[in-house]
Amino acid sequence: MITIINYHMGNLGSIINMLKRIGASSTITSDPAEIEAAEKIIFPGVGHFDKAMHNLTHLGLVDVLRKKVLEDRVPVLGICLGMQLLCKNSEEGSRDGLGFVDAYVKRFYFTEENGLKIPQMGWNLIKPEKASPLLENNGKDARFYFVHSYHAVCNNPQDVLTSTYHGYRFTSSFECDNIIGVQFHPEKSHRFGMQLLKNFVENY
Repeated sequence: MITIINYHMGNLGSIINMLKRIGASSTITSDPAEIEAAEKIIFPGVGHFDKAMHNLTHLGLVDVLRKKVLEDRVPVLGICLGMQLLCKNSEEGSRDGLGFVDAYVKRFYFTEENGLKIPQMGWNLIKPEKASPLLENNGKDARFYFVHSYHAVCNNPQDVLTSTYHGYRFTSSFECDNIIGVQFHPEKSHRFGMQLLKNFVENY
């Protein structure tokens, strides 16, 4: 059973639908007792970093997530803002993140000359930076759907799973033991996203 964390800032319906397409059972919850029983966790997110941390704290989910991820070492997949919340902090706000990964979150900064817009919105390629079961069977042309103004910066280069170019090369996913974060939206990325979620369900 895949447990999808509901802290009122995620694209939950699309994730449920994609998991159904690959035959995976899942549940959506903000109940700490149900999270305590989780075998795998998906941690989605859309919105503002500080608001998300406020919601997690208000719902009483921080401690149970810390136990499941850091102590029980349950596999967790953070998506978009969910990935960023796994980091220590973000330029988007003043609150501390969950700090499960030694990383921080920074905003894209571009000069006016290059003409790039913030947020990055649309399809882009990922470049594998290390081998991982998460990337199996997706080929060299795997592309995913992005909508974001901020991105993670890993203090440990060995945690970087993939990079993507948008003005400069940034970390588009990381993997540190049982902790995975992807800046893109696999639930909106058609066959590439379906394969990535299938890999998470079957390989972790």
